[in-house]
Amino acid sequence: MAAPIRVLLVDDHDIVRMGLRGFLSGYDDIEIAGEAANGQQAVELAAELAPDIILMDMVMPVMDGIQAIQAIRDRKLRGNIIVLTSFATDDKVFPAIKSGAMGYLLKDSAPEDLLKAIRKVHKGEPSLAPDIARKLLAEISLPDKPETPTPEPLTPREVDILRLVAQGKSNKIIAEEVFVSEATVRTHMTNILSKLHLANRVQATLYALREGLASLSLEK
Repeated sequence: MAAPIRVLLVDDHDIVRMGLRGFLSGYDDIEIAGEAANGQQAVELAAELAPDIILMDMVMPVMDGIQAIQAIRDRKLRGNIIVLTSFATDDKVFPAIKSGAMGYLLKDSAPEDLLKAIRKVHKGEPSLAPDIARKLLAEISLPDKPETPTPEPLTPREVDILRLVAQGKSNKIIAEEVFVSEATVRTHMTNILSKLHLANRVQATLYALREGLASLSLEK
């Protein structure tokens, strides 16, 4: 039996954390690893607990969500980050995704959508609320440095892999479709991200959609 997905809850409101804990604890494949009331505590607990998923609020005292995401990524701590917030403004969405968040959901999302997002992001797949996906596709600026991808072009196989990633498919499914091992898919993804100067699969998906390599919504 697979180990449960260990989730760190980060929100400055006790009642929100209580609600999340009560909902998520009802599923056998999810375990609450810990709780933090601000971004600084989130960074400390991410280092201590090494969670699989970090559910991150944006507006908090001491250290906000964007600062916490940046600190967690700068320290290369374990945990794929899903933003769970009431805010869908550009000054929250864009920095969060550029800093490395793999998911972005609003607090008025259906509970089933949160559960789906946790399971998808745990597998390394992006999960964005439809409104957020549209906003990103319309306006997001991919990482500032360097401004353009490396002159070395993607190989035909890398383009194929990128298209499948943009369709939200996992490494296992991609490996089955292109008849290679999962390790080979991971190697291709490392090369793709390096060539395009992207941080993660979310940014790779946005790049593919922006460049016309795929046309599906980010959220199934």
